[in-house]
Amino acid sequence: MTFALREFQYWVTRYRRTWRGTIVISVLNPLLFLLAVGVGLGDLVPSSSPALGGVPYLDFFAPGMLAAAAMQNGVVESAFPVSQAHSRSGSYRVAIGTPLEPIDILFGHALFMALRIAIAAGAFLVVLLAFRAAHSPLVLLDLPVAVLTGLAFALPVSAWAITREPGGVLGVFKWVVMPLYLFSGTFFAVDQLPAAIRPLAWLTPSWHGVELCRSLSLGTTGWIDAGVHVGYLTAVAGLGAVLAARAYRRQLHT
Repeated sequence: MTFALREFQYWVTRYRRTWRGTIVISVLNPLLFLLAVGVGLGDLVPSSSPALGGVPYLDFFAPGMLAAAAMQNGVVESAFPVSQAHSRSGSYRVAIGTPLEPIDILFGHALFMALRIAIAAGAFLVVLLAFRAAHSPLVLLDLPVAVLTGLAFALPVSAWAITREPGGVLGVFKWVVMPLYLFSGTFFAVDQLPAAIRPLAWLTPSWHGVELCRSLSLGTTGWIDAGVHVGYLTAVAGLGAVLAARAYRRQLHT
């Protein structure tokens, strides 16, 4: 763990020099979505719609967007950074020449990913509260749920990204992140999808994150459902950690 913290300290030190460049994609983009869709389009959607559960569209959309943004940030913090760090001139190549083991490099970097996801989710949560889009104090639990959702993407993506060149990971945003925004219940309830597609949506970690964040914010969560969502997200993140540990050992020892 001590060596993993060394890797974490490296990424924190690096972030202190580059944090301004990450503000747009990790914080401002989701916030602009919240304003444009939640506030702008929300005025056109009647709160009496059964699909919204009788709440204003902003209140329905905002917590879902919080989870979806965590998904995006999990991918942003893992795909290109991991691939770049593993390239010939990347930091992983330097770190593996020290007493750090591949598992230390993985978990040190993953700890930093969790920090980045938490910072962005915390900023989003503050705005959500400022717009009074929450109906329950349980909304504060959306922060750890968002971090768990982000890690459920960051760890599996890390396992994949370390095997790819930096330019070979960019397609994940087009073919994974963007479709999941549409099919995870962020903008509309999954029940409105064709029946044949719904099971696919239920299998995605993003849907579990969206559903849990939304139910906590609206105060409608059932603890059995919450346990299922947390269990599923934890299982995906855990599987991602196992796969990433294997991939890191294989790639960094070659």
